[in-house]
Amino acid sequence: MKESRMPFESDKPLYEIKANLFKALAHPARIRVLEILSAAAEPTPVSEILAETGMEATLLSQHLAVLKRHQVVTAERVGNAVFYRLAHPKVAALLSISRTFLADSLSTAGKHLEALRALPPIKGPR
Repeated sequence: MKESRMPFESDKPLYEIKANLFKALAHPARIRVLEILSAAAEPTPVSEILAETGMEATLLSQHLAVLKRHQVVTAERVGNAVFYRLAHPKVAALLSISRTFLADSLSTAGKHLEALRALPPIKGPR
């Protein structure tokens, strides 16, 4: 009988690992958490993340677990508190680049919307 084993990230092609990273980032709540962590100068306690996001503790815990599993954040327990930080400073750079991309995309869409509004009115059927 062939022994079955769990696939590890190192067994996967790099494009699949990268896709899984983007899947980990593909939720608005996780992006919000990462923005909070990137704005912080120090590791951030879960209580502060809860206060800033307004999420329920169990939901936040699930999102943090996804980010941790994909090595986007790290956690450290100090007494009863758990503190999170970005696992790598380039995560903040990735967020910044994505925000710039979004702003540029919205700017282009806004220009198209302005052009649409400037068109002469269309007369409907009579």
